[in-house]
Amino acid sequence: MDGFAKYLVRRFFQFFLVIFLGVSLAFLITNLSPVDPVEQSVSLMTSFGATDPRSVELMRSALEELYGLQGTMLDQYLSFWGRVLRGDFGPSLSAFPTPVMSLIMGALPWTIGLLTLALIITWSLGNLLGALAGYYRSNVLLKLSGAAVMALHPVPAYIIGLVLLLAFGFIWPVLPISGGAQMNLQPGFTFEYIRSLILHGTLPALTLVLVGIGSWFISMRSLVSNIVTDDHVVYAELGGVNSSKIFSQYVARNALLPQLTGLALSLGNVFGGAVITEFLFNYPGVGRLLIQGIYRGDYSLVLGVTTMSIISVAVAVFIIDLLYPLIDPRVRLG
Repeated sequence: MDGFAKYLVRRFFQFFLVIFLGVSLAFLITNLSPVDPVEQSVSLMTSFGATDPRSVELMRSALEELYGLQGTMLDQYLSFWGRVLRGDFGPSLSAFPTPVMSLIMGALPWTIGLLTLALIITWSLGNLLGALAGYYRSNVLLKLSGAAVMALHPVPAYIIGLVLLLAFGFIWPVLPISGGAQMNLQPGFTFEYIRSLILHGTLPALTLVLVGIGSWFISMRSLVSNIVTDDHVVYAELGGVNSSKIFSQYVARNALLPQLTGLALSLGNVFGGAVITEFLFNYPGVGRLLIQGIYRGDYSLVLGVTTMSIISVAVAVFIIDLLYPLIDPRVRLG
């Protein structure tokens, strides 16, 4: 078995292990929650008047079967994995009888679109500025850009989001601050709808970009600062090689390899920031859906969103791992 085949086998094993451990942990944490979804549903349904005790017991038994909460915790765990494999998380308590999977599939495209756009901009811009700042260390404009980016780095996402919301929603109201698109527009590939999508997604995406760009800038600048002192870069400079070629071929290209690995490792943190951002701007993604499920004690919705989020992040990391050998030939050669 060659080096690339071994690399693929390891990545496949890690992919399934991450999903298994992550989903199992999500089940355990949700199952140990003090909120009992069955009792909460029974209380909600019986709060409008007296109900026959036998009817209540039948209702409780039906709800336990509906939510997969019958038997011991092991029975529930095995039943849960069966539902995960079937893509069936049962009905949502807060939107009964709508299936949880329907709610997730309706919200997932919004989150994927927002995260993809924000991540591409953040990674590209942060690495570009960091590489330039590390190579052209005497440039005043790059120094000022770096200072601004680093000043934003430790600020929490909800603070930046609130500032943007106040600035562009109230002080200078030029952008919408809630929703994913204008409500009276029919979804479709029309200019009006696409324009509305862009306007509504600008502030959430800008929040994620401003939060995440600092880490990429700092790490890339540090990598480039170390690479410019390597012998091959010094010899190229002494040999009269054009500085732009040295920057692109000798410095930035080598520094991008660890940054691509960092991209895979950062996906979980990016999704965590998106949860707060979506809730803050009432953006119709899975982050807002998750927080709504937690507030309403919706056991199935929380478990479904958490499970699908873990699987989605694991798939994205796996895809990046498969693309990595195309950039680094040393992986293909073992």
